[in-house]
Amino acid sequence: MEVPYAVSQFKPCETLLDHSRFNGLRVSLMSHTKRHAKRLLGYGRISTTAQDLARQRQALKAYGCRLVFEDTVSGKTLAGRPQLSRVLDELRPGDCLVLAEWDRATRSMWDGLHIVKQVLDAGATIKVLDFPSLDLTTPEGRGFLAMFSAMAERERLRIVARTREGRRIAMTNGVKMGPPFKLTEHQRKLATKRLAAGESTRQIARDFNVSHNTIARLR
Repeated sequence: MEVPYAVSQFKPCETLLDHSRFNGLRVSLMSHTKRHAKRLLGYGRISTTAQDLARQRQALKAYGCRLVFEDTVSGKTLAGRPQLSRVLDELRPGDCLVLAEWDRATRSMWDGLHIVKQVLDAGATIKVLDFPSLDLTTPEGRGFLAMFSAMAERERLRIVARTREGRRIAMTNGVKMGPPFKLTEHQRKLATKRLAAGESTRQIARDFNVSHNTIARLR
C-alpha cells in the first residue's frame, strides 16, 4: 500500500502542543536562549595626569576587553573613583572584570577584598593580568591577593612617610615648599613692605597681577 506524502500537511508543533502541560518547559527554553553573554570589562588607573594609561589600556585590549573604564586618582581608597564604581555596577552574571595590575585597582587590603566580594556577589569573575595563574574563585587565591594588597598598602604608607620626612628636613634647612614665586626679588621686597604697612593681600595681588595666595606666601 502506498504511503501518502504528508510532510506538507505538517503544522508548527506549537499548535499541536497542549500549552498548559508544557508551559514550564517553554519558559525554560526561552530563558536559556536569552542567557546573558559573557563580557570582558577592563579597568585601569593612574594617580596623576603626568602618568600614562597607554600600557594598561594596551594590555586590557590585547586580552579582549572591548570596554575599558579608567580613573585618574589616588588608589589609597575606593572613594572618588567613579569609573571603578561604574564598572562594578555594570557587572552581570558571567562577566569578567579584567585588571592589568592589581595595585592599579587598589593599594588597600580591605578595599581589595571589597572589590573581590562585589565581583563575586554579582555572579562575575575577576582576572588580574599580572597574576595570570591566580584563581580568585578559591579561598587560597583570595588569601594570596589579600596578602599582596597588604604589602602594597605598607609600601604606600612608607612612601608617604618618607615624603613627609623629606619635606620636614627641607623646611628645616630653609627650603621654601610649593611652586616657584611668580614675582622677582625686587617685587617681593616691595610687596613685603606693603604688607608690613597694613595693605591687604588682595590689593597688592591686583597691583602685581598675581593671586592673593602668592602674596600671602610672603608673610
